[in-house]
Amino acid sequence: MAHTPVNHPARPIYRAIGGLVGLYFVVFGVLGVIASAGNDFFAQDDTKVLGQGTNLGYSALTILLGVLILAGTAIGRNIDVAINQWLAYALLVLGLAELAFLQTDANIFNFTIVTVIVVLTLALVLLMVGMYGKVGSEDEQEAWQKARLVL
Repeated sequence: MAHTPVNHPARPIYRAIGGLVGLYFVVFGVLGVIASAGNDFFAQDDTKVLGQGTNLGYSALTILLGVLILAGTAIGRNIDVAINQWLAYALLVLGLAELAFLQTDANIFNFTIVTVIVVLTLALVLLMVGMYGKVGSEDEQEAWQKARLVL
């Protein structure tokens, strides 16, 4: 039995929000590549984009994540739900790991506290988008509604 809503009325809005998160990652990554061009891949310097610390490694990662999110949003059919949820969990782990290593040499993506806050916020937005974007048959929706009313 599903624990997330099926055919939520605001599903198109959630899909659009997911697409905007993906677009933000791509734009941030491209600006990061431009700003950190010529630096080492995992440089730990004062390079900032949109107020967030970054380097070539993190910029490349955000471009990849953004393209994955945008591709999932374009494809739909619950592929976007799986992509958004898995990437949200991965971003939560990344954000918390970078928070733990913020002032150390293990900060390979050159995060600042602002970067951590943005990554964790976008991860939670992606998780929400993934939870409310599921598409299903009328039978699945009816089963979810009945289960919801029992609780």
